[in-house]
This record gives sequence, structure tokens and C-alpha cells, in this order.
Amino acid sequence: STMALAAAEEGEGDGNGNGNGKETGSSTTVEPTLAPTVLNFDEAEETHSFDAITAVALNATLIVCVMLAYYVKKHKIYYLPESAAAMLVGVVIGGAARLFLTDLTLWTFSPELFFFVLLPPIIFEAGYSLNKKRFIDNIGAIFLYAMAGTLISCFVVGYLTFFVGKTGLVSGIDPNNPMEALLFGALISAVDPVATLSIMGSPELQCDQLLYSLVFGESVLNDAIAIVLFKTFHKYYDPEAPDLGKDQIPMALLAFLSMTVLSILVGVALGLVSSFIYKHSSLSEFPKLETALLFLFCYLCYALAEAIQLSGIMALFFNGIVLSHYNSYNLSQTAHVTSEQIFATLATVTETMVFLYMGMGVFTGKFDNWNIWFSILAMLFCALGRA
Repeated sequence: STMALAAAEEGEGDGNGNGNGKETGSSTTVEPTLAPTVLNFDEAEETHSFDAITAVALNATLIVCVMLAYYVKKHKIYYLPESAAAMLVGVVIGGAARLFLTDLTLWTFSPELFFFVLLPPIIFEAGYSLNKKRFIDNIGAIFLYAMAGTLISCFVVGYLTFFVGKTGLVSGIDPNNPMEALLFGALISAVDPVATLSIMGSPELQCDQLLYSLVFGESVLNDAIAIVLFKTFHKYYDPEAPDLGKDQIPMALLAFLSMTVLSILVGVALGLVSSFIYKHSSLSEFPKLETALLFLFCYLCYALAEAIQLSGIMALFFNGIVLSHYNSYNLSQTAHVTSEQIFATLATVTETMVFLYMGMGVFTGKFDNWNIWFSILAMLFCALGRA
């Protein structure tokens, strides 16, 4: 340290010849010591090589999933959707990784990777490519299905789960506090009908467009609302409290509604700000900068909403709708086509990765216990709640 060096210099300049940190009268100097820093380069190189091999395997697996998606589309295999194919591949790869590997870090699903890397392109592309006319025409029915339907499903599943825990049919469920069961109800109410939409969207089936619009709109908002509901319940969950206060559920629902509205306002506001910047600048002369700025505003909206404890999914979805409606006219033709293709491609890749990791999670997930009886009951509760 600086003080130790100064003390050593004083010792060297001492007229009594005590220059090596010896005692000089009543004062004592300390010689500086430098602890050598040893870097284990061999271990770092070994870790890097292992990660590189894992990256090669994951990329090769993604290529297989994309080729399977092509095969499914090409041969019109409706009984095996693309998402199911990716999950099956993930199950096989996850099983092999569990058998032959000891370090499963890169093979295990990471929530932060999902929320901040994989999810934003999927949500933004859903809003950006949305058929706005059909969505707006059916906005009342869509919100009714997405909001009221999710709430009904959450409370039906949650209280049925609480009931089987209270009666002792399933162990491990808190029999005194229903908030834990409601957290599960909110979590399981997020139904992602990607497989259904991929089948309904096929031109060969000529599905009713009204039905498709309702299912698509509800599926996009359902996930966002379920996550907001889960976060809201989590704030009010106290494992130490034996009883749930009568005023907690109404307050939680009020917080849920306010979080939903504020999240939408954040997405709309940032979309309008972005459109204003594009309109009053000459960015159209630089297509690369146009596309880059659009991409950055996408992540800014999501990160900002999450940073202020709102729903990034809800904010980003409506941000995509606003940018698609108001900002598409401000883009150059090159940037307009490029941005649509880039976001569609990113959404396809990240969605495939999500389903792949879901499949691998069967073997690489960190499960404390497994209850087959509760799994069967939960499926029955979900079917009843969604009905």
C-alpha cells in the first residue's frame, strides 16, 4: 500500500542505518509485501474449450430444430407442431447431457437469459406484425378473454390446489395460506397456444378469421397478464402469515390493474417518442441506423418497464403496436423491409431456443421433488379453469 511504501522510504532514510523496516526508537516501519497473483491459464483454457464445444452442440441442435420446422411445414404435418418437435429434440439432448456431462450450466434454463435476451424479440415481433385492424375491432372480446379469463383460471386453479392441500390429498402445499396456491394458479394460467396458432394459421385449413384473431390476441395478452398477476401476488405473499387478510386480495387485484395500465402507458409513450424522433430527423437516409435505433428502442422499453417494477412484456407488446402503426411511415423502404425480417428471424430463433430449453429441462432442470398425483390433478384443474 501507499502508507507501507512511505514507511519503508522513511526507514531507508533513517540515519541510524535502520533502513529495512527495523525499529527506530518508538516507531516501527513495515516492509511492503506483494502477493503474487497466479492465473490458472490451463483451467481457463479448459473451461473455454468446454464452453465452445457446448456452443457448437447447441447451434447444431438449433439447426436440426429449424430443419424439422421446415419439414413440418413442407409436408403439412399438423399432428406435430414446430414447438412440439423442438421440445422433443430438447428432451433427447437433455437426456444425453445428463448421462454424459457433469457440468450442465449451459444446458440448464436460465431465467435471466430468458427474460432479457430471448423474450423481448418474441414479444416485440408479436406486436409489430400484429394485424391491427382485426385486433382493434375485437379488442373488447380479446381483453375479456385475456383478463377476465386469466383471472378466473387463476382463482379456480389456485383455490382447488389450496383445497387439495388443506384436505391432505397432496402433501407439500401450504394448508393455511392460499396465497401460495394462488401463485401457482397465476403461473399455470399463462397458456401459450403456439401449436394451436401454427395449425389455425395454415391457409389450407381456411380457419375462421374472427376465431383466429380472438385466439391470437388472447394468447399474446394472456402471458403478460399472467406474469403481472404472479408478480402482484408475490408481493403480498408472506409464508409466515397463517391467515390471508380479507383486504389483501382486493388490494392485490387493484395493484394488478394499475400495473397493467401503467405498463401499457410506458409502451405507448416510448413508441410515440421513437416515432417523433424518426419523423423529425433524417434517419431515413441511413437505413442501418434506422434499424439499429428501432432495435434499441425495443430493448429500452422492456428494460425500463422492468426497472420500474412494471410488466416489460405488456409495455413491449403495445410499444410494437404503436411503432408499427405510426412509425412505419417514417422508415425508408429498405429499413421497413429489413426491420420486419430481422425481428421475425430473431423471434423464430429465440422461440425455438425457448422450446428447446423447455425440453432439455426435463432432465437438466433442478427439481426438488416430483409428485405424479399432483401433476394429474393440476392438469384437471387447468382444464376446468380454462373451460
